[in-house]
Amino acid sequence: MALTYSTVIVPIDFSGQSARAIATGLSVVEDPANLHLVHVLLPLDAISPMAALGDLSDEARMDHTAAQLATIAEENDASCAQRAVLFGTPGLEITDYAHRQKADLIVIPSHGYHGVKRLVLGSVAERVIRHADCSVLVLRRSDAE
Repeated sequence: MALTYSTVIVPIDFSGQSARAIATGLSVVEDPANLHLVHVLLPLDAISPMAALGDLSDEARMDHTAAQLATIAEENDASCAQRAVLFGTPGLEITDYAHRQKADLIVIPSHGYHGVKRLVLGSVAERVIRHADCSVLVLRRSDAE
């Protein structure tokens, strides 16, 4: 008997690892309609060049990202998955979303950074592990540094 979960959250960062995370999520979710693909946008600062010039609104960014999520879902046989675009700090937004959805599992790829690079870039996966109310499956990159 395979291990399955009722509700699975897959954070999508549009890296090469996103397809693998979707495939893993699909393999463990009981019903593909209960797979949630989530992307978190960082808020634009008022002093950001794009925000200052008025060329990029949060609504435009959200619409563009929602279209990208739909494309990646379709390309990975997850068209029936639910999709959400959120604003904020990725690790916290992902865990808050998972809590609201009463998720059983979060499947997240790791970039595999360590040392100074990890300190500078931070780790969304690490933050998700620390704050999640549910189980977290971290997929290690095969080409991690």
